[in-house]
Amino acid sequence: MWISRQMKTVPPTADADLGVTTIAGGSTGVVTRGEVRSLPVYGPGGYIWMPESGGTVLVIKGGPGGEEQCVAGTRQQTAPEGMQPGEVCIQSSGGSVFLKRDGTIHLRGDVRLEGSLTVNGQPYKPCQCGEEGSE
Repeated sequence: MWISRQMKTVPPTADADLGVTTIAGGSTGVVTRGEVRSLPVYGPGGYIWMPESGGTVLVIKGGPGGEEQCVAGTRQQTAPEGMQPGEVCIQSSGGSVFLKRDGTIHLRGDVRLEGSLTVNGQPYKPCQCGEEGSE
């Protein structure tokens, strides 16, 4: 019984390190001090991100001995010119969505809408001006 009192549990640790992704997509692999594969990727609620191979990412290590790891994010890209506190810009290599404090949304890239669209509370109906059969 006295031995059980002498044994100490290993306290959980938390550590972070920068790593380089070696495997992109849903089964992310990262090299920090060695390569680790099949790491989960975490991001803010509602935001889905798949790291690109060769990108620098933040790896958070936890649990006893730091064996539980996850990819938490990457270094931010340069903010758009004139970006103010409280604004959000989601960027990819092909475009961006920029949400401004005044309520405007700037979209860059090919924009595709699926579903219904309302403008000022009214269903959007594109103008058929100049097409055959229109008045």
